[in-house]
This record gives sequence, structure tokens and C-alpha cells, in this order.
Amino acid sequence: MIQVSPHPEKAFSGSNNLNIVDFARICKALGHPARVRIIQHLRSMDGCICGNIVEMLPLAQSTVSQHLKCLKNAGLIQGNVDGPRTCYCLNKDVLERFRQGIDELTV
Repeated sequence: MIQVSPHPEKAFSGSNNLNIVDFARICKALGHPARVRIIQHLRSMDGCICGNIVEMLPLAQSTVSQHLKCLKNAGLIQGNVDGPRTCYCLNKDVLERFRQGIDELTV
């Protein structure tokens, strides 16, 4: 039987890691293939992308916007308004802290 910690806000043991609630929020955000693909695409571009995310996915603009919102709410990406467009970048700090949490689970 799985036992849930009585302190879900407690961080992983590393001083720079996410707390468990934020870690779970990121896991949930990555639970859709389109969102994983967006993260992969942003990582491959190694910078911010303004407007061409919709072209790389076979999804409607509104659907892509919902996925971007989910990723942004989880802290995985940052969106900066640039005139009529929003430019999206990976939040590399959060991704690194998430990776450290994964490492802690697998050790």
C-alpha cells in the first residue's frame, strides 16, 4: 500500500530541488504527448520561440494555447509578450530541479 507523506510540501533531500507538490504538478503537465513534444521542440531551438509552435504540431491554435498554458502554470516554460505575439522559452532552472528530483527517485 502506498503511503502519502503527511508533509506533501516537503522538498526532496537536495537543497535545490522542488517540493513534492511542484514535482507532481510537473509530472502531470508532462502527462500529454503534445506537451512533451513542445518541451522537446523548445529544447532543440535553444532559445525563445515566437509564434511557430503551432506549425510543428498537428493541433488547432486553441489546443496548442491550452497546452502552453499548462506548461507555463507548471513552471516548465516562460512566456514573454513581444508585441502581438508571446515568445516561449524553457525554464531551465525548473527543468534541472525536476531532473534532480527524478534522479533522487531512481537512486
